[in-house]
Amino acid sequence: MSTITTSAEISDWIVGRIVFYGKVAEGSFTVDTPLSDVGLDSIYALSLCADIEDLYGLEVEPEIFEEFPTIQQLADGLAARLQTR
Repeated sequence: MSTITTSAEISDWIVGRIVFYGKVAEGSFTVDTPLSDVGLDSIYALSLCADIEDLYGLEVEPEIFEEFPTIQQLADGLAARLQTR
């Protein structure tokens, strides 16, 4: 499990994953950019879900991106889930 648990740390990690997936260049988007605008398609959504599960031990489904459509909202939601377990 990761020690990355604050919303700011999680959003930085998500940004890194998006850049790693090769969808967009670092600095070309913000944490308030909708995930759909950074190319988060179904394949990358599944990959990000798996990464979240591996790093945080949280089971998440791709529908989480409908509930939390931006990087910041997703980071906030994940941080809240980590605090309640």
